[in-house]
This record gives sequence, C-alpha cells and structure tokens, in this order.
Amino acid sequence: MHALSAALIVASCFATGCSQKTAPGAAPELRLAMVTDTGGLGDRSFNDSAYAGLSAAKSRLGAAVQVLESKSAADYTPNLTALADENYDEIFAIGFLMSKDVADVAKSYPARHFAIVDAVVTNPNVVSITFREQEGAFLAGALAAMVSKTKKIGFLGGIDSPLLRRFESGYSAGARQVDPKVEVLVKYAGSFDDVASGKELAGVLFGEGADIIFVAAGKSGLGAIDETRARSGVYAIGVDSNQDALAPGRILTSMVKRVDVAVYKLAQDARSHKIPSGTLEFGLADGGIGLTDFHYTRAAIGVKNLARLARIRAAIVAGTIVPPATREGLAAFQPAPGY
Repeated sequence: MHALSAALIVASCFATGCSQKTAPGAAPELRLAMVTDTGGLGDRSFNDSAYAGLSAAKSRLGAAVQVLESKSAADYTPNLTALADENYDEIFAIGFLMSKDVADVAKSYPARHFAIVDAVVTNPNVVSITFREQEGAFLAGALAAMVSKTKKIGFLGGIDSPLLRRFESGYSAGARQVDPKVEVLVKYAGSFDDVASGKELAGVLFGEGADIIFVAAGKSGLGAIDETRARSGVYAIGVDSNQDALAPGRILTSMVKRVDVAVYKLAQDARSHKIPSGTLEFGLADGGIGLTDFHYTRAAIGVKNLARLARIRAAIVAGTIVPPATREGLAAFQPAPGY
C-alpha cells in the first residue's frame, strides 16, 4: 500500500489545525503509545519527529499518549511488552533496530496493533512505515556538490546498515549528478546516540578536506553540528527534522523525513478504526521527504543553484532520475544528461 497523497493531506492538517478534540471530562477515545530508539527524546531528529506527530494527535485528536524511552537495545522488548499489556489503539516503534522485537511482541499480542518506522515487519497486526530516503539524500548531495569549494564533501552515518546506505548512496549519486569529480568521504559513528563520536568524526572529515557534511546519525549528529559551528567556511546538512536553526547559516539545509506526518496519519486512522495493514511508503512526490526552505542559506546557495535543484527534484518525481538505494546501485549510476 502506498501513501501517495496522505503526507500532503495530513501535512495540511498540521498547518490548519484539523482539530477533533475529545469533549471536556470525557474519556479519551484514542490511546497511543510510542517506544523510542536509543537516541531518545531530545535528539532533535528522528525520535523528536515521531514525538511531534504523537503530540499533534494529543492536541488535535484528544488522544491520550505514553512514551517509553529506550536506553539500549535491551529495553526494546520490555518497553513494547509493557505497552502491549495496556489497552492502546496503536503502539509505535521508532526505528529499524526494533524490527525483531516488534515481530515477537506482536505475535504474542495478536489483539494489539503496532506500527514500526523504517522497517518492514510482516505480522498482520503491524503496519510498516518506510521512506524513500535516497530521493531526499540525492537532492542533498546535488546541493552539496553545487556549493562545495574544496570539491570534497562528507557523509556521516549512524549505524552502517541497509537503511543508512540509502542515505549514503542517494547523497553520493546526487553529487555525481552535478559534478562527477566531487569526492564523497564516508564515515559511520556506529551509534545513533554518541554525541562525542559524532563531533570527533566530523572533525576528521573536515580535516580530510570536506567542507560540507551530510549528517544522518540521530543524536550523534548533534556532535557533528557542534563541530561545524566551531569552524569557519564549512556546512552541515541536517536530517529527519528541520535542524537549520540549530546553527543558523551553518546548516545548508536539512533532509526532512516526515515521520511526524506518518505517525499523525496513523493516529487519525486509529481514531476512525481504519488502521491499514502492510506498508506505507513516503517519498518526494507525496511530501514525505524533502529539503527545508533554505531560510538561513538562500543567498549563499544562489538563485541559479536553487533553480537547478528544483529541476533535479522535478526529474526525480517524474522518474527521469532514479536515485540509487544501495551501494551496488550507486556503482552503476550514471548522471542523467541535461540536469
């Protein structure tokens, strides 16, 4: 199942309100819960984006919400089980690292319904939420190649995995589309919650000549952004949430992944007792993936580069450019002429 227009429809509710609050004094008609990945709340990225969707459901749909934070992978199953023991309409698992835990707990609690972000779990009582990250990452890489002065750009991922390789491959291909001579340096922190490691590896990438780093590392990315802020003449590219204001003028853009929209959409479905099954997939065409509006960096990027980026985006939506999602796809990728 594809959410072809769901993201745009639900995003409009974020802008206009679309409130359906429970009457004062009445028991909540909708009960929602969430288990975070190890980065926890306050990562200003992935977990916080999911929580924004849950908070919107609380304020606009009158939902009662509960969040359990995972300090390590050992917390996934106990947290999911604790929530499954309660009467929640939907339990959200935020992150692909929970896929086995969700499958096991969902099998043990067939009367409960679960949603997992960034993984596909085939249990009948689980809906999987996925994104075409490579599409937004391609735009980030194209922009980085346009702006870079050293012709070296960096990618800093959290855990080296098929999911993060979609970011890496799309980013590298986007840079190749603009300038095949641009070198992409790649590092992985091995974690989504090690701020010190993110800062250190960003320093390594800058030291190797990169002047722009795409940071797809959860809370570890906050360290990389801090390192960017401490240097002159370099930029970071944020991820998942709009991180541009964390270092105004020093974050070129953020590749936003609308986990908030996906969570809110499923909250609406749960309220209507029409929870979907299978997989919901979001990408550029339906507004589930995209770049921010360059509020702090528009002048530095320039009108011509922004126009070129818009043409590349349109080509991806039209299917003229197909960003690779794997390293093997990247190896075979050839830039489309005329863009």
